[in-house]
Amino acid sequence: MLPLSLLRLRVPSTFLFCMPHFARATTGKFEVAPRRSSRTRTVVNYSSQVTIEEHEEPADLGTESPLTDLEPEEMAEPAPKKKRKRTVKVIEPVVYDIPPVETKTATFKGRLGYACLNTILRTAKPNPIFCSRTCRIDTIEKNGLDFAKNLGLQNARDLCKLIQWNEENKIRFLRLSSEMFPFASHAKYGYSLDYAATELKAAGDLANRYGHRITLHPGQFTQIGSPKENVVEASVRELHYHCSMLQYMGMGKDSVMIIHMGGMYGNKAATLERFRENYQMKLTGEIRERLVLENDEMCYSADDLLPVCEELDIPLVFDYHHNWIKPSILPLRELIPRINAIWDRKGIKPKQHLSSPRPGAETIMEKRAHADRCYELPQELPEDMDLMIEAKDKEQAVLHLYRIYQLEEVAHENLRPEKSQETQKLGGKRKSYKLDPDHDEAPGGAEYETKKPRRKKVKKDVIESTELAVAETGHVVETEGDRGNLLLEPNALSPAPDGGAEEQQQMMPARRNRRKKKEPVKDVEFGGSEVSRKGKKPAAGVQASGETDSFQVKKGRKRRKTDS
Repeated sequence: MLPLSLLRLRVPSTFLFCMPHFARATTGKFEVAPRRSSRTRTVVNYSSQVTIEEHEEPADLGTESPLTDLEPEEMAEPAPKKKRKRTVKVIEPVVYDIPPVETKTATFKGRLGYACLNTILRTAKPNPIFCSRTCRIDTIEKNGLDFAKNLGLQNARDLCKLIQWNEENKIRFLRLSSEMFPFASHAKYGYSLDYAATELKAAGDLANRYGHRITLHPGQFTQIGSPKENVVEASVRELHYHCSMLQYMGMGKDSVMIIHMGGMYGNKAATLERFRENYQMKLTGEIRERLVLENDEMCYSADDLLPVCEELDIPLVFDYHHNWIKPSILPLRELIPRINAIWDRKGIKPKQHLSSPRPGAETIMEKRAHADRCYELPQELPEDMDLMIEAKDKEQAVLHLYRIYQLEEVAHENLRPEKSQETQKLGGKRKSYKLDPDHDEAPGGAEYETKKPRRKKVKKDVIESTELAVAETGHVVETEGDRGNLLLEPNALSPAPDGGAEEQQQMMPARRNRRKKKEPVKDVEFGGSEVSRKGKKPAAGVQASGETDSFQVKKGRKRRKTDS
């Protein structure tokens, strides 16, 4: 055995923990200890490096346990994190390079206006201002009718801001959008404007205080002379909706509603007669007091409408662009005084429309599209006349004419540069053309261009089928956007007595995506010793005379069908 002196070594306390049958003496030496009961429990204090043996019951694991006790500092809630401050990005105003214009002189003293939308307010951030918020019927069915009515309230509130901007920029003539209150004239989802009476009255009071003229132009589907009763009923509802809007605003008699006569429906004279009857029998007096007609570029020229307007005392809005496409027989120096006489008898200030064709327009359908701006006033324009500028640049087109003719002072910060004529959109696509300075000018000062735009190839059978449809109808009911797709109403329009079908045929483009009709499968009859078209003999059971059976060829198989 080793002497005890060699056993006098100091060992770490963890070693003692691994040897429960030894105990450390006070002197730090190892000595043999008597074996203790295995029931003893060793408790380790992790905060110290010394092992302590205790002979007691297991500790309670509740709040008194040393393993679950928390220090006061640990029980305190952590301090909230400091939120990072968002740095506001300063957006410097954009400075536009506005080139000077060539000034001209004119004796015009009326008001110039624009339609529906203000391009500056519409693109304002973060809250754009416009009065044409709308939705679809599917949205109404999903979110309820209140969704559409709330859009109307937002449009009515923004109308006050739009009128105020016009007054600050000396534009005192405005056409409201027909989409102010979405689906208000719908047969199923229509509603009254009583809920928006306060907002409409506020906008009307502001316009009357500044002396602004407000007009409306219901859509092309408003056709009083239609032979279809449901179309006439929908047109009356549409006119009632527009008229009630002006009544809630408290506008005077100068706030008129402009519509077109519509289609010819195969007989222009009969359509005009239906218009006379429906105008007198189905329209209320308030609607008749505000309703005016406008000459169009496809069916009814100013000559066609003037007799009806003089007979029923309906004012006529003369459109220079439409008259350029479908000119009147009477010269303007005789036509305009007769038109103005009707306005004077009604006590309403006359109004006209001005627009220009897009650069590069050659066909009739291309000439119908409006250019971004107008560049001169018509020579036949009377001095005291309100002129609506129908251009894509809206208020910028009015400010452009202000600068050219020095009609009003213009704030430079509200001007926007004009697109180059060589890059203006034509037919929905950007084209580049060379201007011909020697060419005649179109209405509004827009020039033609000589280079033809590229066209998509159309199959020959599509062109022939379209020409056949034109020959049968003689008129275009509607065009779908700038794509040139035709929407023909069957048996609605036939050649006019004055030979209009031949003229209309030149206006119509080819219909696209028209599928060639397949001939129906014919029955193959057998009799006697005759053979089928495939050269096969008749099946067994076919008599040579008397009763005749017929077989229909379908999907490469023969199906027997007995004649009754």
